[in-house]
Amino acid sequence: MGTKELFSIAADHAARFRDTIDSRPHHPLRDYAGSLEAFAAPLPEQPSPLVDVLDQLVTTAEPGLHLMTGPRFFGWVIGGSHPMGVAADFLTSAWGQNAGNHTVSPSAAAVETVGGRWLLQLLGLPLEASVGFVTGATVANFTCLAAARGEVLLRAGWDADANGLFGAPPISVLIGDDAHTTVFSALQFLGLGHDRVIRVPTDDQGRIVPAGFEQAVADVSGPRIAILQAGQINTGACDDFGRLIPIAKSKGAWVHVDGAFGLWAQVSARRRHLTSGVEQADSWATDGHKWLQTPYDCGYAIVRDEVAHRRAMTISASYLPLASEGERDPSHYVPELSRRARGFATWAMIRHLGRQGIEALVDGASDVAASIAQALAKEPGIAIANDVLLNQVIVRFGADWPAEQADDLTKRTIGALQREGALFAGGAIWRGRQVLRLSVTNYQTNTAQAVEAVEAIVRAYRGERCAAA
Repeated sequence: MGTKELFSIAADHAARFRDTIDSRPHHPLRDYAGSLEAFAAPLPEQPSPLVDVLDQLVTTAEPGLHLMTGPRFFGWVIGGSHPMGVAADFLTSAWGQNAGNHTVSPSAAAVETVGGRWLLQLLGLPLEASVGFVTGATVANFTCLAAARGEVLLRAGWDADANGLFGAPPISVLIGDDAHTTVFSALQFLGLGHDRVIRVPTDDQGRIVPAGFEQAVADVSGPRIAILQAGQINTGACDDFGRLIPIAKSKGAWVHVDGAFGLWAQVSARRRHLTSGVEQADSWATDGHKWLQTPYDCGYAIVRDEVAHRRAMTISASYLPLASEGERDPSHYVPELSRRARGFATWAMIRHLGRQGIEALVDGASDVAASIAQALAKEPGIAIANDVLLNQVIVRFGADWPAEQADDLTKRTIGALQREGALFAGGAIWRGRQVLRLSVTNYQTNTAQAVEAVEAIVRAYRGERCAAA
């Protein structure tokens, strides 16, 4: 079998999977145990024909796949892997480029340079900032905070990149009480500790309280890193950057913004006020596989001070080519050397959608989220627990019941929804109470999908309420 025929068969399988989304429930048809049993087999001793292996992979894998590309997948803040990005990603795999170096793959490096410039313009961030193409917001936060750690210690007379943290001046890390778990993971990986932080009080939407932040910044001395948030994972709320960043910078703090999805409010004329002042920060982490709809893995580590960024990340060896003036070596901005060429899918999605298309994605998802919240709030006993300003909706069922009973009813409703499969959404704990969390991020989710989602949620809720009464 030739390469063209094999790739054509793979493309047919991919297209069929996408084209049958409407006929599949929004949950896997086989659980982990069943999937493990299906894949389990003795180590193959002999080669197998290409097409047989491909067909077996598809047949075995598909029942255990979640419908994450479906229009009513609201489980997490993830995009739908737009066909344009997927097609570019097909080519990325076929081209087999190691994007770790500008000399061995000029196109992979060049497309990151151009894609990075486009991102800075879209997001309204300083054009002198550097951009590292990473796996997602987790590694983006890690990369930016590595640059922050090195820079604030260097200002205090300590070279952490050369000498590590043994004997270094302590760094005070100020972070909101409702920051995302990946930021705490990044602090752990960097030796700053996920518990050794100063947690600042937040309001009912998860935004840092400015007065508490100002006091916390004033109460510490020495190197400081302040971590703010654009898009709280449950509510979608954004910190007040216009007030908080000047406070932090008045004390010499490095300000990092975890903007995995909320930073994309910058693209929308209608929602840019939510992130007003965010461009004053020193670094920003965000994802492409959320609102930009690129395939996995795709995230961006953006740092205002390119020197600090490169100092924290540059990998050098005698066998690696050196970058000349005007050249950009991708390995100087990420913690990896060998990696896939992530820039092609980013370039393709921005080129396909343009600024207007990306703005329409952000506004469309946010408008759908608001319409779902408004419709659900009309049902007796359903309460919306957040201000729906972006794409996040958190729902409480049995709001007219005692709190413990409402918690139980909410869990039961979530379970019923997941069993039925008309949509997928998960639960969370918000302010000590159980909620349903809806994240509207897929490019296919429109008004008609919102109506179907509301009908499914209300149907599940009524059934469980009646059973519990």
